Amino acid sequence: MTYHVESFYDNQTSTFTHVVVDESTKQCAVIDSVLDYDQDAAKFSTTNADKVIAYIKGKGLTNQWLLETHIHADHITGAFYLKQHIGGKTAIGTGIKKVLETWVPLFETEGDTPLTGDQFDQLFADGDTFKIGNLNVRVMHTPGHTPACATYVVEDEVAFVGDTIFNPNLGTARCDFPGGSAHDLYQSIQKLYALGDDVVLYLCHDYPKGDDKPLVKISVADQKNQNIMLDAQTSEADYINRREARDKTLAVPKLLLPSIQTNMRLGSFGPKHANGIQYIKIPINVL
Repeated sequence: MTYHVESFYDNQTSTFTHVVVDESTKQCAVIDSVLDYDQDAAKFSTTNADKVIAYIKGKGLTNQWLLETHIHADHITGAFYLKQHIGGKTAIGTGIKKVLETWVPLFETEGDTPLTGDQFDQLFADGDTFKIGNLNVRVMHTPGHTPACATYVVEDEVAFVGDTIFNPNLGTARCDFPGGSAHDLYQSIQKLYALGDDVVLYLCHDYPKGDDKPLVKISVADQKNQNIMLDAQTSEADYINRREARDKTLAVPKLLLPSIQTNMRLGSFGPKHANGIQYIKIPINVL
């Protein structure tokens, strides 16, 4: 099966968006898109999303899916905007329901953010399969960072892991968000390591220093050998102690409050009020 992965890197949020292409049918899927958001000015733009649109249209591709690996807390998804311009079904893991139960009441957005997850076209259970053109894709729930985290395994050769695991010099995702669990993330990463040493993991983030280029992909073997927080020899107890100690030193992500409430609506800022303006809610002294 012939496929191609085109990756786009957003310097502002250090996020990768991946386009997976079945070259035999010219059908594709977009994974973890980005909408540009200037928090200080309270304005959004579509520079990153427009690059994806230009690529898909320029290559004569048909988009089938707008996939999310989880509800992001560090950037706003471009899924809502992309769907208007290139189509495709929006999808995420069924763990989204646990995330919605936690965050929708906090923001009081029950009127426009269904707790059922019906704002997404598809909710994937663990083990579900689907196709991108003729490519076979398997959904693997990989909770720990959040309850909604899922990995998309394409043709048992490449996997899109979201925030589950990072560049080996950084380790793994944090586990201190509501519903997060270092125990769950350890078990999830064991599932990734069991995919096979030659399987290539596509990352959702990297944070290079100096002139280094961001690392977009890495083999399972290299993660097992090099990951500073969880390599092939790391016990669950050691990982949990290391992860929880590290999490206590981390600040709240800058875009957490804008991101979560909009990403639960696929990047939409919600309905306009009577004055024609959309608003983001910022709960005070909660986090």
